[in-house]
Amino acid sequence: MIRFSAIALTAALVSTGAVAQSMEVIKNGTREGFMGPDDTFTGTAYIEPVFSSEAPFVVNGGKVTFLPGARSNWHTHPAGQVLVVTDGAGWVQEEGEEKRLMEPGDVVWCPPEVKHWHGATETTAVTHMAIQQFKDGENVVWMEPVTDEQYAGDTQ
Repeated sequence: MIRFSAIALTAALVSTGAVAQSMEVIKNGTREGFMGPDDTFTGTAYIEPVFSSEAPFVVNGGKVTFLPGARSNWHTHPAGQVLVVTDGAGWVQEEGEEKRLMEPGDVVWCPPEVKHWHGATETTAVTHMAIQQFKDGENVVWMEPVTDEQYAGDTQ
């Protein structure tokens, strides 16, 4: 019975394409980064793609570095977002809540459709890995810029 179950499981995995053909190593520094566009970021943000969405893996990830004072516009993610802070100190804020400090080692989960922004503090750059899943071909919905008053608001 155990042998039959192992054979059935192997057949199921192979038939669904769950078994990769081979591993791929994408070397650090081989993906071209770019400056965050002015229509979605305030200040200087540098984005380095880390991995792209390729079926059946429908998520993408990037390393984002915000220089002091830089931040994203307000936005949502149809299927949510995870931020893993790797360096510096920054802020993240959900609409209607106080902004919160994020530091190296912190993991921020933002549920689907929650309006938020994230970026550096006024004096410290921050780098995080941003991972988001696609839903109906979309992974982010950009909105209006975070005003200077919102950015300078209270911290939790």
